[in-house]
Amino acid sequence: MADAPVIRVRGLVTRFGRHVVHDGLDLDVRRGEVLGVVGGSGTGKSVLLRAIVGLLRPAEGQIEVLGQSVRDTPPDAYRRLRRRWGVMFQDGALFSSLTVRQNVEAPMREQLDLPPDVMRTLAGIKVRMVGLPEDAQGKYPSELSGGMRKRAGFARAIALDPEIVFLDEPTAGLDPIGAAAFDRLIRQLRDALGLTVFLVTHDLDSLHAVCDRVAVLADRRVLAIGSIADMLDVDHPWVREYFHGPRARAAKIMPPEPA
Repeated sequence: MADAPVIRVRGLVTRFGRHVVHDGLDLDVRRGEVLGVVGGSGTGKSVLLRAIVGLLRPAEGQIEVLGQSVRDTPPDAYRRLRRRWGVMFQDGALFSSLTVRQNVEAPMREQLDLPPDVMRTLAGIKVRMVGLPEDAQGKYPSELSGGMRKRAGFARAIALDPEIVFLDEPTAGLDPIGAAAFDRLIRQLRDALGLTVFLVTHDLDSLHAVCDRVAVLADRRVLAIGSIADMLDVDHPWVREYFHGPRARAAKIMPPEPA
């Protein structure tokens, strides 16, 4: 179906020993949207991301990405499926011993059979797409600012021209100007590449700037999902504090960033 969700989670249970993180969690992500995933500490935002991309095996439940089961797909089919998404972990999670260009080439080396000069050219295109200067390609992560490392991580996440990108706290640790610039980058690349974006964040400004919908994790499940306006009507202590508190008021009065 054309309107079928690109990510579908049903009855998800994740636990570590006796500690249950998710208990019967359901979630749909629509094609082409930016979905912001928020929640208090310990609600399992990053755990949910890792379960969806197959880095963590849940105790129970079903996860489908692009119509295929992440848990039950045979290894070869899973590798093909994995090419259709990209992941940017916190702070970019770059390989410290590789240059920016080599980091961006890494998924290509793993997943594709391309000549070195083609990979070099493609990596250069991705680096420029995320707004890094040409000379950043030959630098190591330790030589980059925090914002540049995040952009390099984003370049690696789109190295294989994915349909979905997963971003884990992409603006954490950035100053307000850098965070706003990264928000614009997310929106620009979503529009230019037709991406679906699964965005784990705690940044209210990012929610207002780029997200089409917001999913709130609380009480071991998706407590609420909808627009920012919808969240203002949710009667739950954490949701009220988050979306009606002082920082929320500041975010609401800020004009949206220009496209």
